[in-house]
Amino acid sequence: MDINWLRDFTCLARVLNFTRAAEERNITQSAFSRRIKSLENWLGVPLIKRSSYPVQLSEAGQQFLPVAQEAIANLSDIRQTLRAQEQGRTAFQRFAVLHTISVNYLSHRIAEFEDRIPNLRVRIYSDNLSTCCQLLSDGTCDFLLYYRHKDVQPVFEERHFARKDIGTEQMIPVAQANAARAGGWDLDHPGRLQVPYLGYDPSSFLGSVVDQIIGTRSPPLALRYMDALTEAIKRRMLSGSGVAWLPESVVSDELASGQVTQVGGSDWQATLTLSLFCSLERLDKTGEQVWNAL
Repeated sequence: MDINWLRDFTCLARVLNFTRAAEERNITQSAFSRRIKSLENWLGVPLIKRSSYPVQLSEAGQQFLPVAQEAIANLSDIRQTLRAQEQGRTAFQRFAVLHTISVNYLSHRIAEFEDRIPNLRVRIYSDNLSTCCQLLSDGTCDFLLYYRHKDVQPVFEERHFARKDIGTEQMIPVAQANAARAGGWDLDHPGRLQVPYLGYDPSSFLGSVVDQIIGTRSPPLALRYMDALTEAIKRRMLSGSGVAWLPESVVSDELASGQVTQVGGSDWQATLTLSLFCSLERLDKTGEQVWNAL
């Protein structure tokens, strides 16, 4: 038994649509369907009438729904009780965060808080956006920290959580300075030669942002490398391998030293909003201090 199966089932019972339920649970529809089937196999009875539209709960599903809801509530309650009993040792404040933000922002801020918040202990779950959102939704983490962009739809129900926008920064096109000069890499004044381009996995959040920046324009970009990690793309960019879009904070030192140069103006930039989410009712006193301090 996996508690996520119960959460999947109660979500499906509410919306009565596999596609919508999968979206709310931040997983693919095929994976969602497999988890519902796994729950049915564990119970030994069908819970869903799949032949009707919208789908309906079977008689067994109707009987099991309040049991599933109570089990989720009881597990959540005992989890909170056990954490409260551990306050003598101070519970971990658990963050789900994109790897880029963890390296370039959160680690520095946590270091600042150590003198201000007594006995602060922090655990970081650094992963992709979908997994980070799921960790918050499931209660595995206390906080979610990620970028938002006006043209990229959120991947979880933001309205169910408290949100605090911490700040903004620019996503900018950059390249190693010597390589950019030698190759004539300039998005504002493109030449006839193709510019090598270092891109993000298209399924990633930053990949979606860059797609929005490029839009319907057709700069002479030739995709040479793809990765989901900003730090990996940065390393390739610093070696002179091509142009990459990076959050400005990631390359601020290299821009200041002249090692890296910007290869496009404001039309090739995007504003990212750094946002913090949590369920305020889940936070202990230390968690409330962290929320206020950020």
